[in-house]
Amino acid sequence: MYIYNLLYNRYGDLGWWPAETPFEVAVGAILTQNTSWNNVELSIQNLKKKIDLNPEELLRLDIDELKLLIKPSGFYNQKAERLKIFSKFVSVEYSGDIKYLDRFKTSDARNILLSLKGIGKETADSILLYACEHPIFVIDKYTMRMFNRVGVGWPEKYDIFQKNIMKLLPHDLNIYRHYHALIVENSKNYCRSKPICEGCPIAKICKKTIFNK
Repeated sequence: MYIYNLLYNRYGDLGWWPAETPFEVAVGAILTQNTSWNNVELSIQNLKKKIDLNPEELLRLDIDELKLLIKPSGFYNQKAERLKIFSKFVSVEYSGDIKYLDRFKTSDARNILLSLKGIGKETADSILLYACEHPIFVIDKYTMRMFNRVGVGWPEKYDIFQKNIMKLLPHDLNIYRHYHALIVENSKNYCRSKPICEGCPIAKICKKTIFNK
């Protein structure tokens, strides 16, 4: 929790994930694949100007119009298809309520999401953590980069990272949410691919900083 406390003392509660509904969280998790959050925000704004953002409305939306609306997120042909598949699944299986996944064990809910085309581990875990109430830690490139720079030495494999991080932390939904958001925020500000070490709240324990001196 030492790194968590350093980051939390700097940034506080970031209120992540920014969304009005659990379904909007899931849409954002799909759209953010291979792009920045700023681009996702533009796409979601476009969608919300056109429809009420729920599975039924998204299903009724013409596929070509959907592609145009989410174009800022990139890979819009693939993502439009994935959104349609996901919306149909939630609508048919859970009467449009993604929170139905809360009724399953985390491992079962995760496997359900992973069975859908275009839903990988990071996307599934983001949906479970932020749209639902499943305490599971989301692993992304920022998490791997930061932890390896502080010297954990773990192989950059999703499941290994997730297992090791969750061993270090209390099994707590809010801590997982806060910590992931804090890592992303610090990675945008300091722990970039080319890091800005001066002023970084974890610089004093970061091997990258030490090696650069």
